[in-house]
Amino acid sequence: MKNCIFFFLLSFVLAFNAQKMPIGFVYLSDIDNTIQSELKYLGNHNFIGKPIDGYKNDCIIMTQQTAIALKKVQAILKKEGLGLKIFDAYRPQQAVNHFVKWAKALNDTLMKKEFYPKVPKSQLFFKGYIASKSGHTRGSTVDVTLIKLNTGKELDMGSSYDFFGEESHPFYKKITKKQQENRLLLRKILLENGFNPYDNEWWHFTLKNEPFPETYFNFPIE
Repeated sequence: MKNCIFFFLLSFVLAFNAQKMPIGFVYLSDIDNTIQSELKYLGNHNFIGKPIDGYKNDCIIMTQQTAIALKKVQAILKKEGLGLKIFDAYRPQQAVNHFVKWAKALNDTLMKKEFYPKVPKSQLFFKGYIASKSGHTRGSTVDVTLIKLNTGKELDMGSSYDFFGEESHPFYKKITKKQQENRLLLRKILLENGFNPYDNEWWHFTLKNEPFPETYFNFPIE
């Protein structure tokens, strides 16, 4: 009986600890509370059309190194009257699993018109828009744009966040010169401060020297 109780308590403790934010992760607001955010997967306005598994609170979590790097970027941008706005950072594996499950449900096209009008849902895996693993889950990838500090308004990047299509590729040509300049400005300042870009999404950047390059976390955002 005592052994049963011991193993029950041990299981409870392990399960509890699995839900806690690991050492090395921080809330971005604790490092720089001037960086704006809009956590798209907490609500309904995303490519699925409903809150995503694992997103339980309106807070941005990432590795400490990533937050410190973004703080440096923010300080540089402030001198130009600009700032960062984060759409997503650390993403639990359970959220990625939610994406995968949704992508396999081919009849669920609630948000197709807004987010993937030209891409058949059956092609989302093949074209790399959905995958079973995400760099976000390692904690050092961010989805980010630029804003004007005095208004909080986002700079026009020529396509919306999480739009599935070539329009979101960083060097897409069929946008205005100003939109191209805005994309290049975002890309330039992040690359100069230790981030790598992603070929298919103008908003997606990963810290070059990420501390957990092989670890995919699953603790919830809360």
